[in-house]
Amino acid sequence: MAIETNQIVSLEYEVRDGETVVDSNLGAAPLVFMFGKGQIIPGLEAGIQNMAIGEKGDVLVKAEDAYGVHNPDAKQEVPKDQFAGIELEVGMTLYGQGEDGGTVQVVVQEIGTESVIIDFNHPLAGKDLMFSVTINNVRDASAEEAMSGIPAENKQEDGCCGSGGDTGCGCD
Repeated sequence: MAIETNQIVSLEYEVRDGETVVDSNLGAAPLVFMFGKGQIIPGLEAGIQNMAIGEKGDVLVKAEDAYGVHNPDAKQEVPKDQFAGIELEVGMTLYGQGEDGGTVQVVVQEIGTESVIIDFNHPLAGKDLMFSVTINNVRDASAEEAMSGIPAENKQEDGCCGSGGDTGCGCD
């Protein structure tokens, strides 16, 4: 039976770029998300839709359905003084706030005397990824989960979803 929108899915995964394992939650907490809400990459969500509880499988996710194609123009030269207090290294991943207020991940590509070139491409952009997944559980969302979009398993003990911020947890 297909996994449906608004169901809560729990899975274990290992993701490889060629022979290199780039991420895994094997032996750790499962990934828990609400299906159909864009909480995981689209290609993986589509690839597991017809899987059942206990089923294991490999899902090949093409770059355009994972972290997108690599955009050579997604770079910016930034004054070096904006990184005061940070010991910069080429290849270092930094996190900042985007224009929309969301978190933006960038990679330091080049360090000059006065400026730094940062790359806005995700480190896995342009790469086809192979996910080995096991579906641990699929269940219907509670009314609260359906409203908030946050599975109960992802809420912290204080009831917050972990999104942080100075004005509360952002779950409400």
